[in-house]
Amino acid sequence: MPFTVLNQYYPVRNVLFVIGEGVMIYASVLFADWIVLGAKPFVIDEWLVLKIFLVTFVYQTCLYYNDLYDLNTTYSFSEMGVRLLQALGIATIFLAGIYFIFPHTIIGGGFFFAVTLVFLMLFIIFWRFCCTLILKRGLFNRKIIILGSGELARNIMNEINSRKNCGYIVASIALESHGDTDFIKEKNMAVFCKEHHEGLCEVTKNLGIRKVVVALRDRRAGFPTKELLECRISGTDVIEGDSFYEMLTGKLSVKHLNPEWLIFSSGFRKSFISCFMKRVTDIVLSSVMLVALLPVIIITAILIKVDSKGPALFSQERVGEKRKIYSIHKFRSMITDAEKETGPKWAGEDDPRITRVGHFIRKWRVDEIPQLWNVLKGEMSFVGPRPEREFFVKRLEYIIPYYGARFTAKPGITGWAQVCYGYGASVKDATEKLNYDLFYIKNMSIAMDMVIVLRTVKTVISGIGR
Repeated sequence: MPFTVLNQYYPVRNVLFVIGEGVMIYASVLFADWIVLGAKPFVIDEWLVLKIFLVTFVYQTCLYYNDLYDLNTTYSFSEMGVRLLQALGIATIFLAGIYFIFPHTIIGGGFFFAVTLVFLMLFIIFWRFCCTLILKRGLFNRKIIILGSGELARNIMNEINSRKNCGYIVASIALESHGDTDFIKEKNMAVFCKEHHEGLCEVTKNLGIRKVVVALRDRRAGFPTKELLECRISGTDVIEGDSFYEMLTGKLSVKHLNPEWLIFSSGFRKSFISCFMKRVTDIVLSSVMLVALLPVIIITAILIKVDSKGPALFSQERVGEKRKIYSIHKFRSMITDAEKETGPKWAGEDDPRITRVGHFIRKWRVDEIPQLWNVLKGEMSFVGPRPEREFFVKRLEYIIPYYGARFTAKPGITGWAQVCYGYGASVKDATEKLNYDLFYIKNMSIAMDMVIVLRTVKTVISGIGR
């Protein structure tokens, strides 16, 4: 069975995979304690339990930051081995630092640690081998039927097919009309078309389907109320297509978004308490980070001045919350007057206008540090849609539906679109980023901001995205 966290879907089997691996790590340390230190099995030592939980937390955090919990990414055996060794090595260094500062958290000596690492490797490899077999064979996948044959139906099926470990499998497609031929050639699924979708409930029972996704192109042509009600009463889940797409992908889709769904769906709540807490968090964090990063700020400014002519800081007007124009501050990563000849232009990944120091500070997000001042002033937040220039805003609003919704929230240094999609420099990329931005605006909360910050750290460490 699936469940949602922050309105995003997670298959239970994937959650159990992470929890199970935590149990494996915990068991590795416990076994080493029994064998090396001679501890008595099944005798509960509360202090030891906390120490082992610390080890488990550090190792699983490092596994996460080495992309070893992204189950939609398939690694070769050798690549997974290298990533696993890297994660365990980094975790060991972290633990050594913790033990140096807090020696009372040490469980055993060097030999104990070596035995623990051996158990860790064996247990984790065994656990991942078993889970890989389950995931590859699609065991425990939940069968669904898509009711509809338009763009939304196609997008849902493409997302499920591209997310091999999403926990769903499309078992059947109920076409809206006999003229819809896009799905006729689909294999491994039942494709049928009946007037008013008669017998829909019977089809779901025969195929063992427990969820109906309603993605009709035109509901005015005849909504199958009777058939869907029969499915619902018989215990089959019925979910609206846009809601299913949102939970599955962590984004909306402005191209086929139904305005009625947007009006009546949950979300878009901005309570006084949540806004107040978000602002307090912004003030505290920006103040602390500006002081803590002062050495980095000074060194970066010097390097920029040495590397190329021009000021160390770069200011540019952006459109903020409620369409207010403000000046954003960044470290200059391009040559001076980079747009003198070309005019306003999105920066490319290998843009020749970027300086040598600029490549480094853009990759590691050092160029974004001066925006902490914008956060402190209240023009920006730590988390929110990335601010855009007025020149591009006017163009994108004309092309992309719902683009103006971005201005209902403060722009951020990082955002859901940045950690989910990464770099983009085209109208297509702007549309996809808006899909993620709308999801954030609809579901924004302090908890979601924390998730985005943690994923931002991961993005910075990996050096990808933007």
